[in-house]
Amino acid sequence: MGFQLPSVISIVKRILKLQSPSRNQQGVPKGHISVYVGEDEERKRYVVPLSYLSQPLFQELLNHAEEEFGFKHPMGGLTLPCKEQAFIDLTCRLRSVQLK
Repeated sequence: MGFQLPSVISIVKRILKLQSPSRNQQGVPKGHISVYVGEDEERKRYVVPLSYLSQPLFQELLNHAEEEFGFKHPMGGLTLPCKEQAFIDLTCRLRSVQLK
């Protein structure tokens, strides 16, 4: 299934509008977004570049997040429903693609 980048960006914007700016974006540099990854109470916060939003693999995670959480995320920020190690592997792959 393909994703339209404008629709993915609009989904993320809608999620972020519902979040508390001080809690969600505290310590996040310009051009980045904070996300929560992991299972239940063991979720960890990561800061990733906005450029990841254009990557199909990351868009799949966003789609799963929308299906699982809708626009009310339990951690007060964008929560991605995947295991932490899978997220780390994905971001390493995305980072290496961007460096090429």
